[in-house]
Amino acid sequence: MSEMITADLVDLDLSADSKEAAARALAERMVALGRVTDLDGFLADVAAREAQMPTGLDGGIGIPHCRSEHVTEPTLAFGRSAAGIDFGAADGPADLIFLIAAPAGADDAHLTILSSLARQLMNAEFTDALRSAADAGAAAALIRGEEPDGTGGVPEGIEDSVDSVAVPAAASAGAATGSPDVGPEEGPEEGSRNGPDDGPRNGPDDGPAERGRPFRVVAVTSCPTGIAHTYMAAESLEKAGREAGVEVVVETQGSAGFTRLDPAVIEAADGVIFAHDVPVRDKDRFAGKPTVDTGVKAAINRPGELIDEVRGKAARGEVTAAGAAGAAGTDGASGTTPVERGGKPGEGYGTKLRVWLMSGVSYMVPFVAAGGLLIALGFAIGGYEINKAPSVMDHFVWSQADSWAALLFQVGGVAFAFLVPVLAGYIAYGMADRPGLVPGFVGGSIALTVNAGFLGGLAAGLISGAVVMAIQRVRIPAALRGIMPVVVIPLISSAVVGFLMFVVIGKPIASAQKAMTDWLSGLSGANAVLLGALLGLMMCFDLGGPVNKVAYAFATAGIAVADPSDSAMKIMAAVMAAGMVPPLAMALATTVRGKLFNAAERENGKAAWVLGASFISEGAIPFAAADPLRVIPSSMVGGALTGALSMAFGATLRAPHGGIFVVPLIGNPLLYLVAIAAGVCVTTALVIVLKGLRKPAPGAVAQGPGGTDPSAPSPEAKQPVAA
Repeated sequence: MSEMITADLVDLDLSADSKEAAARALAERMVALGRVTDLDGFLADVAAREAQMPTGLDGGIGIPHCRSEHVTEPTLAFGRSAAGIDFGAADGPADLIFLIAAPAGADDAHLTILSSLARQLMNAEFTDALRSAADAGAAAALIRGEEPDGTGGVPEGIEDSVDSVAVPAAASAGAATGSPDVGPEEGPEEGSRNGPDDGPRNGPDDGPAERGRPFRVVAVTSCPTGIAHTYMAAESLEKAGREAGVEVVVETQGSAGFTRLDPAVIEAADGVIFAHDVPVRDKDRFAGKPTVDTGVKAAINRPGELIDEVRGKAARGEVTAAGAAGAAGTDGASGTTPVERGGKPGEGYGTKLRVWLMSGVSYMVPFVAAGGLLIALGFAIGGYEINKAPSVMDHFVWSQADSWAALLFQVGGVAFAFLVPVLAGYIAYGMADRPGLVPGFVGGSIALTVNAGFLGGLAAGLISGAVVMAIQRVRIPAALRGIMPVVVIPLISSAVVGFLMFVVIGKPIASAQKAMTDWLSGLSGANAVLLGALLGLMMCFDLGGPVNKVAYAFATAGIAVADPSDSAMKIMAAVMAAGMVPPLAMALATTVRGKLFNAAERENGKAAWVLGASFISEGAIPFAAADPLRVIPSSMVGGALTGALSMAFGATLRAPHGGIFVVPLIGNPLLYLVAIAAGVCVTTALVIVLKGLRKPAPGAVAQGPGGTDPSAPSPEAKQPVAA
């Protein structure tokens, strides 16, 4: 394995004036050494990671990093800026910039070394030594943990710190699950990070109430990439713990896997800190303890405050509900369900509501797709009278096509019957985690019983989640915590939800559902065309995002019945047609005017043919991310046209998915294809015209992928399509 950083990967006079320019300057050094194969593609991956969360850290450090298929081997480049570069840190610009590049399939040993470096950045003596390094070779040697040539060795005080950067790969290979943690050279605190070697010291006999021993905290850190922030947060918490006289044991859930903390260590802990920007895995293990839940950068920048906060909660007796992983503490301030953890800290109620609803829809969609396609195949084989066939349990002839058609139809009907319960159950899950599943499914089933349908499922899910969250706020004796998730929460929440759905809100919602169904059934003429255009706009606005999902859920709700109306099937056809337009249009545009697109976009265009034909709107996301102001409006115009034409042509569809592969199941299939082709052509033409008017673009293409900086707009561009 070649060295991860050499003098050629160090720039002690980095003159870049922006984080994009700094990343490009350092990445060009990686390209020159053959460590990166596609400069533009790699920078796009760096920009995408930066869009998730700024990589600037207090203390003048910037750590842009990513995992990318354009990286051949784990590589680190270092730049030192005299003027400083803004990487989004609260305390100002960064003068030490580390560009970390990991291959998409980097092995554990490589990632261990990268994560070890990330931990050393929390050591002020290490960073001071880098600021005073006289030449590139000395800086590279210091980062590798070697004695710089021509100096007196590694500066005193940081020798132990940098040693861990150069720990042999075998140190991590010995971890049973590929833990990224480093070996015993890091001392007792480091060795205890993942618990197994620390059992005697933190065993169950050392209960939390025992006097005469330090306060004990277990923590979990994780970030989207799992390379840098994860380990820097761990180091920062451990250092703050040592200064405060608190025992801190950290489980780092990084890219190279993780080793679970010993259950005895968790049991003996007095408090828990979750510092994460991606969901914490197996969070149930930490339930029933005082918990602080925050973003990973908070652990890096203010670890002492987090430790004080968890100690305060312990003193007040504030704990999470046993068995309810992720349930908010008694203060209810932190959004801690698995779904909420996918968002950003400080999100408002409206954003959380959207995420909860999308949780239910995302779990419902596979049932819609499987059930809808099976029903559609049943109709295709046996005709539209197949819904009157007897049960296949009573009558099934192996050699008759009608029997097979009836089987497909009836299996699809069973799958469809789960739609509303699954929707309600997983909305509640998004709000309250697993305790929300039981009342959510019960409420969803009641919604079907009282004919409240899709709207009833939405209401049942939200009510179930709210009821469970309210129960979890109640402080209960420790002796009863064990039966809460198994008996008490399911019992009380199901009873409350059942009462509300049967007696209070079920009938009004059923009336509203019937009114909506009647309205859809009565749509005709201009009203239907306008609705098709509106749904087309929604499908193409964010390409698989929440607005797209709302339109799709509206359409599938209409056909999620045994005998959908003609208007409902027209709406489903319009929605699928419009959703196919953006990726097909991008594929066509890259084919007819390839010079307007860079090499990566032209490659994505080839895949977009298949994605668009399969009704996967997300195939256009790479194009929208790179150029949202041209691609998204163009897609919306084409999608609106297709939706309107599909409704005007009277095309119908019983299957909720499938793209061109279910054309035989479509009413008026030829006109349906005409509607799709019209939208694709309009979007393609608009994209080509708008990109052609952009003056820098032709020159950039003439220079090749390196002639422009497509990564620069990526952070802003990714938000509208992935929100």
